[in-house]
Amino acid sequence: MGQPKPVKKAVALKYTPSRDQAPRVAAKGQGLLAQKIIELARHHGIPIQEDPALVQVLAQLDFHQEIPPEAYLVVAEILAFVYSMNQRWTSLQPRKG
Repeated sequence: MGQPKPVKKAVALKYTPSRDQAPRVAAKGQGLLAQKIIELARHHGIPIQEDPALVQVLAQLDFHQEIPPEAYLVVAEILAFVYSMNQRWTSLQPRKG
């Protein structure tokens, strides 16, 4: 018999620079709920970053709670990745007008 398959977990963050000092937990779940969060992100073109250790930390936070300072560096790297993906996507879109 093999090891039991680990339960998939997901945490979604939301960040509005004009309102938030740091990203906040927008959604979190495990199992089927985690899969739904991931499917919704993909459907809406939201980049997904897999980092099980970070998910462990963020899953302990309450909804709408800001991420702890200890997670700033890792989350900043993820936000930089998302920003660069958005810039690349925008540059590939045909110009209107």
